[in-house]
Amino acid sequence: MSAEKEKPRMDVKAIAAVLPHRYPFLLVDRILELEPRKSVVAIKNVTMNEPFFQGHFPGEPVMPGVLQVEAMAQAAGVMMMESFEPGKQLAFLMALNNVKFRRPVVPGDQLVIRAETVRARSRIGVVKARMEVDGKVVSEAEITFSIVDRGAAEREA
Repeated sequence: MSAEKEKPRMDVKAIAAVLPHRYPFLLVDRILELEPRKSVVAIKNVTMNEPFFQGHFPGEPVMPGVLQVEAMAQAAGVMMMESFEPGKQLAFLMALNNVKFRRPVVPGDQLVIRAETVRARSRIGVVKARMEVDGKVVSEAEITFSIVDRGAAEREA
């Protein structure tokens, strides 16, 4: 990223209009680049104020891997949902493959999340996602989504 301040494509309010997640589970702060159903670049700023650091781990704070995967899935979910009507559908996580954690994520890190579509059908999508800190990959995963109607998902729950 250049020293100039980049204007976000989507700020956290716009992201919250697409995703159903809210604090403390909304794990994407900004979308920098977005090509609907093709690619996304997002940011997650990791701070010591994250609630999970209280117990993971006291004296040695490390972002849990499952939350790294969730952040990648949320960024990819925004990318997948961009071509659907906001509030009408949800992107549900169906499968994870080839998940790898390469380096610990700690307070002060700025995560750059990159995701690209591998396959997309009308309501099923597969993306490859990775998170980077200072240009180094910290985690990666292949994520499969299903787009479901919001009312149908709420009736199933």
